[in-house]
Amino acid sequence: MKKALFTVIALLATTLTFAQQALFGGASIVSPEIHPDNTVTFRVVAPKAVVVQVTGDFLPTQKQTVKFGDNEMEIEATGVADLTEKDGVWEYTTPVPVAPEFYTYHFLIDGQRVIDMNNVYVNRDVSTLSSILLIGGGRSDLYKINAVPHGTVAKRWYTQDGMSRRVSVYTPAGYETSNKRYPVFYLLHGMGGDEEAWLTQGRTAQILDNLIAQGKAEPMIVVMTNGNISQEAAPGETSAGFVAPSMNLPKTMEGSFESSFMDVVKFIDANYRTINKKQGRAIAGLSMGGFHSKFISLNNPDTFNYIGLFSAALGVTDPSVSPIYTNEDAKLKTQFSKSPALYWIGIGKTDFLYAANKAYREKLDGLGYKYQYMETDGGHIWRNWRIYLTEFTPLLFK
Repeated sequence: MKKALFTVIALLATTLTFAQQALFGGASIVSPEIHPDNTVTFRVVAPKAVVVQVTGDFLPTQKQTVKFGDNEMEIEATGVADLTEKDGVWEYTTPVPVAPEFYTYHFLIDGQRVIDMNNVYVNRDVSTLSSILLIGGGRSDLYKINAVPHGTVAKRWYTQDGMSRRVSVYTPAGYETSNKRYPVFYLLHGMGGDEEAWLTQGRTAQILDNLIAQGKAEPMIVVMTNGNISQEAAPGETSAGFVAPSMNLPKTMEGSFESSFMDVVKFIDANYRTINKKQGRAIAGLSMGGFHSKFISLNNPDTFNYIGLFSAALGVTDPSVSPIYTNEDAKLKTQFSKSPALYWIGIGKTDFLYAANKAYREKLDGLGYKYQYMETDGGHIWRNWRIYLTEFTPLLFK
């Protein structure tokens, strides 16, 4: 009896020890460690590992050939650096300071992808988890939570295309305590993303808070939809339960989302104090969201006065799929005859969609349609899309 009681007490003590570690922290390894000169040290405990590497967008990129169906394409892949081991702890320090930016990274332990277990800050991109770090300074300070008035982010349920769906809505500081009406910026994600992508990876709430506080952007409502019309909401937030996230979702670029988009606009106008006219609406998106923004604005030329295409997925349209995609030239003529206040295009120099975006710009040039253009280094990456957001937003609703 005493032996059994001792066993129970020992188990209880062990459980309490683990609980205390969870409460008070048990990590003895610091990773990442950002030094005063902005070099960064990464560490991981892996005593039985043979090869440990770190890969992330803070490292120089490298070319990689990937297959898309029957086609091969060369893309920019994140760089890789080797860690060195001492007493089971592997370590790597960047040889030069890391430039200010919001970064993602992970470890490769004998080829196995692993997040940094000593870093509690993690982002999800479709089905991939990555550890994150932020180096402050310059534009990167817009991505930080600073001592400025903060807006509110709400997750709202509404009906689109006959389905109950969720949308993320940012309202600026002061919205709840004022009676004024605000312009609305509809911000769309890319393939595989959802209504959380622009918040977690795009740092939208932080960027808007900071730009508005600095007087560089007008106070506005930002609506971040889920562009996967077959999906109620982000993975794990639906009646389907904890299903695995996937990029291979049905009905993503076949017209359903675009043709029913006014359901979103009507919901926002009915539930928020909006400027309910063309002059009070903007729409922009990245990649697939740029594709959606192009055709939503084309088919609703009296609804959106500001249009932004961020690394837009252009040149992939099959007009036979939906009336949304037909008569593009005629719709462009109508859209530009109504003089949108801003038509903005941004693309990275090494983006795999660069050629398609160039061809589209040449088409606009040939037709005499005016637009603003920004070309950045790098490819199809969140770093560029955050830049575009910080450049596009201050131009709105002036």
